[in-house]
Amino acid sequence: QEIKEVKRARIKTYLDYVPSAKYTEGCAGIWTIPCDIALPCATQNELDEESAKVLIKNGCFAVAEGANMPSTPGAIAAFQQAGVLFGPAKAANAGGVATSALEMCQNSARLSWSFEEVDSKLKDIMKTIYAESAAAAKRYGMEGNLVAGANIAGFEKVANAMLWQGVSY
Repeated sequence: QEIKEVKRARIKTYLDYVPSAKYTEGCAGIWTIPCDIALPCATQNELDEESAKVLIKNGCFAVAEGANMPSTPGAIAAFQQAGVLFGPAKAANAGGVATSALEMCQNSARLSWSFEEVDSKLKDIMKTIYAESAAAAKRYGMEGNLVAGANIAGFEKVANAMLWQGVSY
């Protein structure tokens, strides 16, 4: 944080502080570094099928998206086929939207919650998102597929809200 925000230097400067660290220019090379967990958090389609296969070969067992659609459909398919735990952006990246909603609740009720209160509420929301996604995937015969589960759970939530509002089909 000090490197970027205080010194306004490039991330590469981190090597001056931690010489054993590895720096890779650009984002493509980062997926060649062996890791247990990968967190694509930069741009749409930054992680493609070829990079996914390298991560799999290097032993990566979990991927959680932290940006809007950072993994290509080919990458997602490769992860699923290899049994890599995959947290899709619409679920794994929901914390920011949830926190904004919590802030709106505070503002409309003229409340001021502590960091701990907000964090506790956010943890509950994220656990619920996971539980609903996992349950939806299981209900439709796709146990463990959080991509399908998040899509199904999201669709069901919107469809039920429409039905409760009197929309019929």
